[in-house]
Amino acid sequence: MTVVDWLLDSDPAIRWQVLRDLVDAPVEVVEAARARIAVEGWGDQLLALQGEDGQWAGGACFPARNFREWDKSPGQPWISTLPTLQLLHDFGVDPCSDRVRRAVALVRDHCRWEHAGQPFFSGEVEPCINGRTLTLGTYFHQNVDGVATRLLGEQLEDGGWNCEAENGSVRSSFATTINVLEGLLSRERATRGSAELIAARRRGEEYLLERKLLRRKSTGEVVSPSWLQFSFPVRWHYDVLRALEYFRSAGDVPDPRMDEAIELLRSKQQPDGTWLLENTHPGMIHFELEDGDNQPSRWNTLRALRVLRWYEQSST
Repeated sequence: MTVVDWLLDSDPAIRWQVLRDLVDAPVEVVEAARARIAVEGWGDQLLALQGEDGQWAGGACFPARNFREWDKSPGQPWISTLPTLQLLHDFGVDPCSDRVRRAVALVRDHCRWEHAGQPFFSGEVEPCINGRTLTLGTYFHQNVDGVATRLLGEQLEDGGWNCEAENGSVRSSFATTINVLEGLLSRERATRGSAELIAARRRGEEYLLERKLLRRKSTGEVVSPSWLQFSFPVRWHYDVLRALEYFRSAGDVPDPRMDEAIELLRSKQQPDGTWLLENTHPGMIHFELEDGDNQPSRWNTLRALRVLRWYEQSST
């Protein structure tokens, strides 16, 4: 079995992306595979877990207190509405399917942020949360104009964003910045983007590129060893593969300043052609998507192969 065969022999959430990004299958074949996400496998399971109140686990960012078991688990719980919608987005579930539209309408009408009871697609105050909200609102065809406007006004002098800015931080965070960049890119694609939005996204990209996606600008040191280990789901966290996936999605010619990150990615390919799951973010989950850390990962293998395909095709 080839690596591509191994990837195709999986959940519809992976299979359709392999057909689109690695196999170049006909559009009708890709769309037929994608349509299965909402009715079988992981996508079907996630949608079935939505509560009657329109939320997952009774909350927006965190489960409701009646889900007592979550506060006994290490790490952050990942079973509430935000991380669940993020998974459905990562799966590529069709936002126009009737089942998904009904689910998202329930979120829009009933889900409120823990911060101050704001409606879900109005966002709250942290740009790391609002970046993901912008991505999700855009993907699921909701009005997130206010979220985009707020994020544009919160860009820091160095070009990035930081959730701690409201507490006085003037230095950007890689994690916050990648969440906002993904949101701005999704918004730009959906609306063509204002000149202000495009300029802000480019400045945010430059923040990462100046640091070669992994190093401190001041000393050249690797910021965090965990960023060299690849996770899925990424949640709100930053790592080098997530950054490379963002730049692949943006579709520009690769910048030479990401060459070190590409070499790191190549170095992690296993003799059998796969990549491992290396850094699962702890916390309560709905169900497992992989076999655990240090085991071959279909998600990371798919993501790595399509990054390298983009990089190598752009370089020739």
